[in-house]
Order: sequence, then structure tokens, then C-alpha cells
Amino acid sequence: QVRLVESGGGLVQAGGSLRLSCVASGRSFGRYAMGWFRQAPGKEREFLATISWSTGSIYYTNYADSVKGRFTISRDNAKNTVYLQMNSLKPEDTGVYYCAARPGVSTVTAPASRYEYDYWGQGTQVTVSS
Repeated sequence: QVRLVESGGGLVQAGGSLRLSCVASGRSFGRYAMGWFRQAPGKEREFLATISWSTGSIYYTNYADSVKGRFTISRDNAKNTVYLQMNSLKPEDTGVYYCAARPGVSTVTAPASRYEYDYWGQGTQVTVSS
């Protein structure tokens, strides 16, 4: 079982920045693909960003078009943590942000579908005011 705990959400003005963190339990974090998703009120959970795991220093990332160029996903395996740096935030970025973990995939895999993830955090609220 993998436990994920997100933090870093809050209220920010449009154009501002936030950095979300997600800490994972267990000793195998370095071998998980990790993703960030968002769910706005009345909408389905949507993909934002994903990062593969690696045996070296090369990681594969993938982003939704809506956040490409504004959001950056990264990971620190020594801290069992994945980050989502969010810049140039817009009111439409408002929602609950979730991190997710997918063990058992290859090092070139960065899943973009929520159905491909096995473990989820409880979410952190991000509100962007106009």
C-alpha cells in the first residue's frame, strides 16, 4: 500500500504561483511513475502532468495542453516527493489537486490517464482569484 499526502494548496491571485508537494510512503517511490490531476466542481478529474521513474538521471514528462509552459512536474526520490510548480495561474486552474502513483511500469512510461494510476492522495485545494 502506498500513502500519498499533498500539500501547498491555497488562495492565490491570477498570475501568481504555487508549488504543490506530494510525499509518498514506502521505500519504492523511486520506481513509481507519478502524476498530478485536478478536479473542478462539477467536472471530471483531469490529467495535468506526469513524470516517469528512472534508473539514472533521465525522466520522461508529459503535460496537458492547458498547463504546458506554465506547470512543471519534478521529483526528489531522496525525499519521496513529487512537486508541481504552477506559474501564471488562471481562475480556471481552480480545483482540488491530486497526486497519484503508478508502480510496475517501465522507465519510459509516464501515464496520462487517471485509470492507469493505482494510488491517490486526498487532494489539496487551489483557488485562483481574478
